[in-house]
Amino acid sequence: MVSNAYSTPLTALDAVVLDTETTGLDAKSARIVQIGAVRVHGTEVDVGDRFDTLVQPGIAIPPETTRVHGIADADVAGAPRFAEVEPRFAAYLGRSVLIGHTLSFDLAMLKREYGLIDQPWRAPRFLDVRWLARVVSPTLAHYDLDGLCAWLSITNPGRHTAIGDAMATAGVFAALVPLLRQRGIRTFAEAAAACRKITEMEARGTGGLIVIETTGGDDQTSTLAKIDSYPYRHRVRDVMSSPPITASSSDTLAAAIAVLAERQISSVFVEADNGDLGILTERDVLKRLHEKGAAALEERLGAIATTPLQTVSESAFVYRAIGRLDRLGLRHLGVRDAHGKVIGALTPRNLLRQRASAAIALGDEIDSAANVAALGRAWAKLPLMANSLLEEDVEPRIIAEVISSEICVMTRRAAQMAEARMAEDGKGEPPVPYCVMVLGSGGRGESLLAADQDNAIVFERGEAGGAEDRWFEAMATHMSAILDEVGIPLCKGGVMAKNAPWRMSLPAWLAQIDGWVRRQKPEDLLNVDIFFDGIPVHGDAALGETIWNHAYEVGGRAPDFIKLLTIHAGEGRAPFTLFGGLRTDEKGRVDIKKNGLMPIFTAARSLSIRHGIRRRATPERLRGLREIGKGSPEDIEALVAAHQAILGAMLAQQLSDTEQGIPLSTRVNPDGIPKKARAALTEALKKVSIATDLANEGRI
Repeated sequence: MVSNAYSTPLTALDAVVLDTETTGLDAKSARIVQIGAVRVHGTEVDVGDRFDTLVQPGIAIPPETTRVHGIADADVAGAPRFAEVEPRFAAYLGRSVLIGHTLSFDLAMLKREYGLIDQPWRAPRFLDVRWLARVVSPTLAHYDLDGLCAWLSITNPGRHTAIGDAMATAGVFAALVPLLRQRGIRTFAEAAAACRKITEMEARGTGGLIVIETTGGDDQTSTLAKIDSYPYRHRVRDVMSSPPITASSSDTLAAAIAVLAERQISSVFVEADNGDLGILTERDVLKRLHEKGAAALEERLGAIATTPLQTVSESAFVYRAIGRLDRLGLRHLGVRDAHGKVIGALTPRNLLRQRASAAIALGDEIDSAANVAALGRAWAKLPLMANSLLEEDVEPRIIAEVISSEICVMTRRAAQMAEARMAEDGKGEPPVPYCVMVLGSGGRGESLLAADQDNAIVFERGEAGGAEDRWFEAMATHMSAILDEVGIPLCKGGVMAKNAPWRMSLPAWLAQIDGWVRRQKPEDLLNVDIFFDGIPVHGDAALGETIWNHAYEVGGRAPDFIKLLTIHAGEGRAPFTLFGGLRTDEKGRVDIKKNGLMPIFTAARSLSIRHGIRRRATPERLRGLREIGKGSPEDIEALVAAHQAILGAMLAQQLSDTEQGIPLSTRVNPDGIPKKARAALTEALKKVSIATDLANEGRI
């Protein structure tokens, strides 16, 4: 499985920036004379992790080409040929996303070189800074590397050397990432889609055809499906560890133990002098130490390793590999490519990871994220996890609960990181106990992939604008920035603790809620609505629970307020045309949150307040009504089922949009839904009227 998902934020993207120098500009005849590459982690360029080599092209370098890059025949006379460079180069690249300037030329050259040595070429996913710059600044005078460097104030002392241009391109990419985020382009898929849009526009303008590939090779398979645990739908290459870790047959057992411990792996492949491979496993180590004691540490691996190495094809289905392991009584297999070359390893850990719950792993990754980039990489796995669960026929409602839970975990981790930043800035620890709350759909357990930030802070004591308030304002600003950077965008309505209306002391919050209920202004109604769904996620949870319970208490004994909520809940209508079809917007989509979910959850919320049902989740609120004899069981279950179906349709659309790089929303394209699923959605939307009927005082 590739290390970067399509949903990976650009700020968390692990990639390799590549540049080549060649004998000419015709990819059909030119040869590579120099390769330069450097790793980037989001916006951080790892200058110490570089690949830089001259390459003997096997043909003369034209003088006019030498005048450009300064590389002459004499410079490459003793350089390795591409066939000799390729193993190191392939190991360096792995399955990384590639970044470059006019990268299609470099990829064409690599494809040619691989073809000349009769090796398969696996086109990677990539981004081109030239196109990204066009997205950010469509009117820039020059998009060549010199022009981009000048525009972004990037120095390039090594111009027209492969490593120099790679370093400069890396700097350009790092500078473009925040500019792209300002334009709503956050993920790899969104950046790729924006590039495709630019090329399509240019093609229309010129009457020509411009092709830009952003995926290739095995990565053309949907990455959203690669965490699916079902072994009959996935191949070994999706779960293997790559590249394999090898040791020489002349190495000692002590050296091998050190490798196993350092790499935290359970086996190492042992290479004999003739190139054949064996394997040394943890069990082999324990057996040898038991038999020989300390003396075994000095034994050579050639005398210990099990040979020959049993292998399985990378294209085999996972169930075939499981069967082979079972039949042979093994726990490890080598993985070979179509040419018989061992390219990876299959271990129990790989298979357990395939079967384990992605949601559990994701939560652990978020909690343990050491920095914002790691937090972003963990968050990028959320669509993978959601798709996996959906394909396993897990109820959309449960998936929404898992997503909401992870949003809460993300918010908590962002708050912890924000506290650390405050300490680093010399502003000390929190001045008083406080609580961060997630509001709205996250609190109800109904968030999907298009969630934005809805949060608030309640602190124990302190005045508005006072020392305590200023500390929490700065902390909340850090928290929102972190969440925005990793993929949870700022709330367009401003419902964030960094804004004063959503950051108050406990007494101020209690008074504010009293005012919302008493004044009954439309804007107050919207504010208090989402507060009934709030849930504490960080800090002193008792503070958050206090104001949540207070909201229920004062709201439940205010008949006029309940009446207004009831009227508001009954305003929703399903989006049907006069002839019963779904009414779509100019893009052919329908907002099924506004016209489907919202009438259901607003009705459930208002009725839960009216009848004192202190629950957050919409289905639980509805079933709470049934428990006290309010509403017919048939109506309640119909609404619960409709709520489920609408969530499922929205989630499926968001997963599709994620992979295509389309900005996520609550709108679905009915024409893109299979006939059976569309019929189910239509039927679910028809049930929305039950919610509006229940909300009317005459019913309950």
